[in-house]
Amino acid sequence: MNVILSIEAVRFPLTGIGRYSYELAKGLMASNEIDNLRLFSGLRFSSAVSESRETSTQFYGLKRAVQSSRALTALYEAANPAIRWLMLRGFSNHIYHSPNFFLPPFGGPRIATFHDLSAFTWAECYEPVKARFLQKGLRHTLDNANALITDSEFTRQELASFSGWPLEKIHAIPLASSPEFYPRGESDVLPVLKKYGLNYRGYSLYVGTIEPRKNLGRLLDAYGRMPLELRRRWPLVLSGYKGWQSEEIHRRVSEAERQGWARYLGFVPAAELPLLYAGARVFVFPSLYEGFGLPVLEAMSSGVPVICSNSSSLPEVAGNAALMSEPLDVVGMSENLAYGLQNDAWRDAAIARGMERAQSFSWGRCVQGTIEVYRKFD
Repeated sequence: MNVILSIEAVRFPLTGIGRYSYELAKGLMASNEIDNLRLFSGLRFSSAVSESRETSTQFYGLKRAVQSSRALTALYEAANPAIRWLMLRGFSNHIYHSPNFFLPPFGGPRIATFHDLSAFTWAECYEPVKARFLQKGLRHTLDNANALITDSEFTRQELASFSGWPLEKIHAIPLASSPEFYPRGESDVLPVLKKYGLNYRGYSLYVGTIEPRKNLGRLLDAYGRMPLELRRRWPLVLSGYKGWQSEEIHRRVSEAERQGWARYLGFVPAAELPLLYAGARVFVFPSLYEGFGLPVLEAMSSGVPVICSNSSSLPEVAGNAALMSEPLDVVGMSENLAYGLQNDAWRDAAIARGMERAQSFSWGRCVQGTIEVYRKFD
């Protein structure tokens, strides 16, 4: 079986799609079912894959500039397919798999992973130029792919309904948390917690992009409803890349910081993130819409109780291990936060259920499920 796998998403900042691409590449490289694996990155082939840089690069700054400019985006859209077509000529005996939505012109079987449909269903949460770019690329993929993969059954059903694709050609293959996410004692995480001025089991944690779709405004509202003493005892800590239209959220977090009940850490290095998870009292994830919700799984794997919304794919991931509420229900969210922070019996039970739940997901099964899709075209 000959496969070309795009690894362009393995870059700063390493998002969920980047992590998926990285783990898929590692798994396929180790599989004896793949005779020839070529990793395609940017405009070149690579023989190895490594986790993304911890800091931004000039390329990343250029990419952001292109995405925010209509003229540069149009130039990129015009030139990119032709360049990739030239690079991929002569490989039609391979299967091409894009883990990040987009498909270049290619003569062989074409498979793409759709992580969510937010570019269509939550377009207002994107810069307009980027939303149009994503929509155009995703429609091209829908018109040209031979098979599609999704991270969840929710997205599989949503994609079939949106696109008209038959369900039998869309394959739901869940993600997993990486091995570095596991429970740790206080002594293991103390160096990282000291760096950020945090106490072991002394904070609520959110990890993810700071953007409107993550529903952080309502999370701040919900936290603000709790007594100030409770908020200061277990402050809300947020870690993640600054997304579009996040200015108001950051203003509110800064105000909460002055009152002593919130912290924004920025983009935490990958080596420190599992320790930050493991040191938290609870993990909170109030998102309005997710294609999977990898941070919830990472928290459960780390032995941390989860409080999240019941939207989109999150119930598939959390099962019965989390406290859930409607994402627009600020009162319910606040009650769950107060309960989860203070009720040790619930926390102990949630930790046990979460770790059991997390064990049902693995990158090995994700890789094997992907290979099963490849086999349909071998």
